[in-house]
Amino acid sequence: MEYTQLGRTGLKVSRIVLGTMNFGPQTEETDSHAIMDAALDAGINFFDTANVYGWGENKGRTEEIIGSWFAKGGGRREKTVLATKVYGNMAAEGEPWPNSDKLSAVNIRRAVDASLKRLGTDYIDLYQFHHVDRSTPWDEIWQAIDVLVQQGKIIYAGSSNHAGWHIAQANEAAARRGSYGLVSEQCLYNLAERRAEMEVIPAAQGYGVGIIPWSPLHGGLLGGALRKEREGGGSRSTSGRSADALKNPTVRDQIQRYEDLLAKHGIEPGEAALAWLLTRPGVTGPIVGPRTAEQLASAVRASELKLGEEVLTELDEIFPGPGPSPEAFAW
Repeated sequence: MEYTQLGRTGLKVSRIVLGTMNFGPQTEETDSHAIMDAALDAGINFFDTANVYGWGENKGRTEEIIGSWFAKGGGRREKTVLATKVYGNMAAEGEPWPNSDKLSAVNIRRAVDASLKRLGTDYIDLYQFHHVDRSTPWDEIWQAIDVLVQQGKIIYAGSSNHAGWHIAQANEAAARRGSYGLVSEQCLYNLAERRAEMEVIPAAQGYGVGIIPWSPLHGGLLGGALRKEREGGGSRSTSGRSADALKNPTVRDQIQRYEDLLAKHGIEPGEAALAWLLTRPGVTGPIVGPRTAEQLASAVRASELKLGEEVLTELDEIFPGPGPSPEAFAW
């Protein structure tokens, strides 16, 4: 496993990030523990979660599963760079209550303590804002974060689903306060969805913010979706926006060209999609969310895959990026 520094920090993290969103809803606790053990054995030290994972009536369940894994000892917590998120509404289902979500200083304080309890740890390495809170000023957010850093409850702060100008606004506000600011941004970024290249990634690079792409296979679209469809696994190969995308003949043709190219070179589509992200400027590492040990093993193989210039050129032809801004939308 290769390692890199997270943004402008000195923190070393694996170039594959273990996403845990399936732990609880789709992967039961014992299997989740086995996947985390296998990840550490493979050298993956960067684990990502969120307080709302588990969803519905089970919000927080994923953090609890990670906490029970830490409780087994054996250096599990010490070896793990732990990232979680705050923003989602943690009020009980059907019982909405003010200040149970978003990024007010009140909710940040309550949410971090609740996450620490579920995780069974006394600190979080990377505390991320799961979404933009348009109603809370950055000065308030950074005041809350600075207190948590001083208390030793968190070490770094990151963002998720922020626009380029949000990253700039956040870090300029932090600089005025003498705060460290954002060190990472989780964004939707993959071969089929490259809009982040216009402004999010350049802003992140300018501020020393590491990019952590989520949905690297675009809901399964880039993981051999058409091949699996032919083999009878279509219902499991795609989900959400990607399943809808395959109804578009133009998209189907694009994905067929993609799969034909990789078949010619003997490369698994899902592994190629991850390996491509590892070649992109500013990318720390993509988040993979394995439901099984084999899916994790595939991600590890992708981290060792080196795509040749011919393949990279053809991938760009199939999935052309938008180009830099402002040229992408101006003369």
